[in-house]
Amino acid sequence: MAKRIALIGGSGLSHGLSGFDVAEERPVDTVYGQTSAPLQFGQLAGSEMVFLPRHGGSHSLAPHKINYRANVSALQQSGVERIVAVNAVGGITKDMGPGVIAIPHQLIDYTWGRQSTFFDGEHNPLQHVDFSDPYTAELRQLLLAAGSNAGIQCVDYGVYGCTQGPRLETAAEIERMRRDGCDLVGMTAMPEAALAREMGIEYAAVCLVVNWGAGLQDEPITMAQIQHCLDQGLGQVGQLLHSFLSLVD
Repeated sequence: MAKRIALIGGSGLSHGLSGFDVAEERPVDTVYGQTSAPLQFGQLAGSEMVFLPRHGGSHSLAPHKINYRANVSALQQSGVERIVAVNAVGGITKDMGPGVIAIPHQLIDYTWGRQSTFFDGEHNPLQHVDFSDPYTAELRQLLLAAGSNAGIQCVDYGVYGCTQGPRLETAAEIERMRRDGCDLVGMTAMPEAALAREMGIEYAAVCLVVNWGAGLQDEPITMAQIQHCLDQGLGQVGQLLHSFLSLVD
């Protein structure tokens, strides 16, 4: 039997996923509070799937205010065994310009103050979970194969640096992240990826680069620029996801 798959949508997917036929919208109660939005159960490309808009249906939740624990817990309660996250990110290194789709392989966490574990000694006993490789290798390879099958070029690596947000970074912060080895910068990969690992859920990400990081271009970063890249790139992300589901069905 195929593993139940969930898609967590980020910027650009908050209002729904093109081609996703929703059969049921269901709130899920968790001990951690409310999810970003009710879970949507349905079919995409003929495959059963669960969709959760990370920022809420109206894209109103800032990255640091997302209840990541409730989101991942609700998916686990619903039988989800694989999560594919979609992230809109900034590019730092030369191969990560606007319009690029990357399947990251590593993470550096720069966030603070977020509820980042299920094993807090309150809801669950303290445990230490191996997180050496934050993205599931098999799931990454399936996404890369899906891109190849769909004729979509994907960068098959990337260190994702996760910042606090919602403001964008300073030029000095981006330069520091570059020295640290980051290729991409975003605001939502953590603690989402770590929580999935704690729940034993396979996890991988599709990152759409929508702008250069601060200080890497002469012009200031604008929301109009970001929205243009989202509009241009989400069609390819959708094709990639359709192709991916055809491989795992």
